[in-house]
Amino acid sequence: MAATAVRYLRSVGAPTAAGPERLDPLPRPSLRAVAEDERLPLDRGEFRRVLGHFASGVTVVTAHDPGGTDGSAGPAGFACQSFSSLSLDPPLVTFMVARTSTTWPRIARAGAFCVNILGADQGALCRAFAVSGADKFAGVAHSPAPGTGSPLLDSVPAWVDCRIQAVHTGGDHLIVVGRVEALGATADREGPLLFHRGVFGHFSS
Repeated sequence: MAATAVRYLRSVGAPTAAGPERLDPLPRPSLRAVAEDERLPLDRGEFRRVLGHFASGVTVVTAHDPGGTDGSAGPAGFACQSFSSLSLDPPLVTFMVARTSTTWPRIARAGAFCVNILGADQGALCRAFAVSGADKFAGVAHSPAPGTGSPLLDSVPAWVDCRIQAVHTGGDHLIVVGRVEALGATADREGPLLFHRGVFGHFSS
């Protein structure tokens, strides 16, 4: 009976086995230059100065680059302040990255990333990942995150492991949306690393 049903389904072109729907893991945004009428009629320095009054947490976004034509397979990462939760159902987070970032294409190739939320005493780790062109993982211990295999940095107080769900344009940046695969946190830290008006800080008890 089952064999007859399979033959019938094949004859009408219907799928004969259920499976996950194939999705594009990396929707490609249409990139374009910022038009003159979109430019802010304010001084860039003033824009940065005023927005710098908003304190933000600090993260390191990492991925395992499978490698491309440039042969750059291996761990990749960059320091990121523009991270935020986005949705509870489904569980989504977001971060923003400059279009000029040399690390973003490597994360895009991976199709996944881990957000490593830094603790109050990890300013030096943040600075190491903020340097362009250096070996950012030199001397940095890490292990594969459980959901995607992205680098999970040792000793971070919290982490969020994600698959890339969507990428949108946002001026001179890209808005990356990730669907959470796994996450975790520890309670034995002094609190998060903060960035405010150009300097690192932390909560004082």
